[in-house]
Amino acid sequence: MQSVPPDLLFGHPPVVSVGENILRSAAIVEQTCGGLTSNLWDDPFEWTLPETLSSPDLIVEYLSEVDLARQRAFSSIRDDSELSKLISDPNGERLLISLLLETLVKAADFRGRAGATKKHK
Repeated sequence: MQSVPPDLLFGHPPVVSVGENILRSAAIVEQTCGGLTSNLWDDPFEWTLPETLSSPDLIVEYLSEVDLARQRAFSSIRDDSELSKLISDPNGERLLISLLLETLVKAADFRGRAGATKKHK
């Protein structure tokens, strides 16, 4: 986030800004990791709004918190065999690997959008 000028962090509609895309990417990871570690599948929408995370420092702090949640979730997976276990999430039961891959794809998509938005500015 340090490489993005503050005026590009949060743009004006209809364009979704760099900051909003980064926060959406992190929120997807946070939601999955929170669900895996504490069975709380809350959407982090409210605490990831541009009004709440309005500066680069606040965004970096939030990203650090998401990274800690990611580390906790992955440290609870003892070995590769656990990836084939069924888990329950708000959408029903599925393999852990499927949930992780879906999360990765969604998060990567938003990260890619952030990069593309930055290049167009």
